[in-house]
Parts: sequence; structure tokens; C-alpha cells
Amino acid sequence: MHSELVDHVSIDVVGMGALNYDVLYVVERIARAGEEVGIMDMVKAPGGSAANTIVALARLGIKTGFIGAVGNDNEGRIILDAFHHEGVETCIKMMDGCTGAAIGFVDSRGERTLYIYPGVNSRLDISDIDMELVTGARFVHMSSFVDRKQLDLQCELAMHLKKLSFSPGMLCTRYRLKDLRALIARSEVVFLNAGELKSLIGHDNYEHGAAELLDIGASIVCVTLGERGCYVATREGESYQVDAYPARVVDTTGAGDAFAAGFLYGLLRHKSIYDSARAGNLMASYCIREYGSRKGLPRTLELPPE
Repeated sequence: MHSELVDHVSIDVVGMGALNYDVLYVVERIARAGEEVGIMDMVKAPGGSAANTIVALARLGIKTGFIGAVGNDNEGRIILDAFHHEGVETCIKMMDGCTGAAIGFVDSRGERTLYIYPGVNSRLDISDIDMELVTGARFVHMSSFVDRKQLDLQCELAMHLKKLSFSPGMLCTRYRLKDLRALIARSEVVFLNAGELKSLIGHDNYEHGAAELLDIGASIVCVTLGERGCYVATREGESYQVDAYPARVVDTTGAGDAFAAGFLYGLLRHKSIYDSARAGNLMASYCIREYGSRKGLPRTLELPPE
């Protein structure tokens, strides 16, 4: 176990989710079956949805931690070093085996497709979790694992948290709504993109879909809409459609993770739901200007006047 935690109470946001080493290939277009398409560039970097959000928050000065698993390999050591460089406190199990991997292809429009290898992420167990850390944090931000065992682990942990922030990601396509109800019901904030929400609820009306998740028990639902910005709604009846900030799109990888960081940053700084959504959109606009999920993340975030 790698851990440098000193004062659990001081941690604002703890992340938990799959830790992957990303290899991103820049291509003119995504190949169809049987085609051969050239690769124009290649980018390697640590990744994982919750990990990206935690790094983004750390750059903004938020005290952060992370719980997860990496392999006893070079990729695992790179992931750990990156956390330490960003000032993220770690409680990460290093196991014999391969670190999780994500292979991505990004086309000339900035759209991407991903292939995920779970590696040792699928072996994270309740005994590897520092319960004092997760129960002491102001927020625990969870994202998806590939394996059902880890989903059950997250559901168990959710019962002990002050505030849960949840980005289900791939879980929306792998499971049905009933499988995620326990996490949604315990969530202060649920983050999804429009495609994920449609997959989960079976229709493409994101306003009605957000209301369904609020009815389950979520306090806030954020639906990212790409170039159209985002839609946010609360259980108290607030709802806003917030325009995106213009940016030259290079790569959309990690845009949702950056949005989650900006929104949580707003909540932690006692901003309104509307301004927190603006902060999320602004963070996403920085992310998509560079290849990879972390390179474009800023170290300060100032909302421009409307």
C-alpha cells in the first residue's frame, strides 16, 4: 500500500475509480471494419475518470486524495508519480499484475473511441480501503470500474459517506438503472453526458431523465451536452441550461471529468448551482484544447462576467 496521508480531516475530495494508463492515438478518422488508417500522433499519460477529476481539483488548490489499485509495473509507478507531482495524497494498493489500460483513438474532429483493459483494478477489495479517509472527506467522487464486484464495493461504501459525487460513465451501458439505484439515491451530485443518460433511462429527453434520477434520490443532476454546454437540475426545483464556452476542439477525452471538477470546485467554494455549472463548462473548455485528459487543465479558474 502506498499512502502518504497525514490528516484525513483536511481532505476535501477523495476520488475512487479505475486507474488506467492511457495511450491515445491521433488519427484522421476512426477506421471501419477491414480498413487501414494511418496514425498521425501518439500521446501516453495517466488516466481514469475519477483520477482526472481529482487531478483537476488538485491543480485548483483543493486538498485531494485517491483510493485505487495499480500493478507492480512501470505504468503503475508513472500513475503514482503523477499523483504525487500534483499533490494528491494517495492510498493506492500496488499489486502483482498489470495496471489498467485505456487505448483511445481521436479523430480530426476531436471525437474519440476507447478500449479498456481493467488489469488489477478488478481486484480492489474492501480491505484495501482506508475507511477513515473516505468517511472524513467532504466529498467522495466515484467513477466506474469494469467489474461488478467493484460496483458492489462502491454501493457498500456509499452508505458511510457524508457526500457522494458519482460519474457512472461506462456503467450506463453495462448495467440497467436498477443496478445503479443505490449509488444514485445516495449521491449529492450525479454527472452524466446525454448519451449515457439516454442509455440508462431509455429515451433522449435529458430534462425528464434528470428528473427521474432526482426522484430516485440524487440532490443534483448534471447532464453535459457537448458544444451545447450542460443542463443541471436540483431536487429543490432549480434547473438551468448553461451555454458552453467557445474553444477550439482538439480532443474531447476527459471533458466530462473536467466538468465534474469545475462543478465540485464551485460547490466547495459555496457558489450557486448556476455558477458551479459555469465553472464546469469553463474547465471542460480548457480540457478539450489539448490532447489527453489532463494536459489542458488550468491551475486557476476565474469565471468571466456574463
